[in-house]
Amino acid sequence: MKKSIPIQEILNNQITIPNKLLLNYKALGLNETELIVVLQIYRSTLHGNYFPTIQELTEILTIEENDCSKILRKLIQRNLMKIERTENSQQQLSEVYSLEPLWEKLFQPVMEEKPESSEDGSLFILFEQEFGRPLSPFEIETINVWLDEDELSPALIKAALRESVLMSKLNFKYIDRILREWKKKGIHSVEQAREATKRFHDNQTTRQTKTTTSKRDTSFYYNWLEGED
Repeated sequence: MKKSIPIQEILNNQITIPNKLLLNYKALGLNETELIVVLQIYRSTLHGNYFPTIQELTEILTIEENDCSKILRKLIQRNLMKIERTENSQQQLSEVYSLEPLWEKLFQPVMEEKPESSEDGSLFILFEQEFGRPLSPFEIETINVWLDEDELSPALIKAALRESVLMSKLNFKYIDRILREWKKKGIHSVEQAREATKRFHDNQTTRQTKTTTSKRDTSFYYNWLEGED
């Protein structure tokens, strides 16, 4: 006689999926493939893996790593998932996926949402064009923090990106420092940023005229990591 599987073992191998998610994922802009990625991340976190890699996800999915990466970026761009940093008892930092934004959209009272600006959408495209590659989920989350938490305009973020390109320092740490310097100086618009940069460049030009050198003076460009004198 075939041995039956203990009921407790069956129960221990189940996860609870909100009925509302299965009924409303289409309204959230998700298709079935994207939904299963969400569920796999949910399952993984319930089992203690709070930041599953793309390789770990695709081992149990039928999609390729590139497609999985695109879905993760979309989830973050649509504010259905975010990346958080946590600190353990040894003060070691780690990153985790959080589906809290998705649960909030599902279960909080319906509120009128601010329509997504086309400028917001073009911002991600511009960053990918300048970096010459797709953005990582963490980089997308960084841009979302600038937009949502710091309440910076897309135009100002683009200006900081252009400044980093000018300085040949194309990385998110440098761009973040530019934005923090502008905020500290009370700069909230592209015009103000342009004026501040122009003043600095004019000062540097004046100093250059007093110095004769055959070597190109790279200090003509504003190094935002050092700030103004």
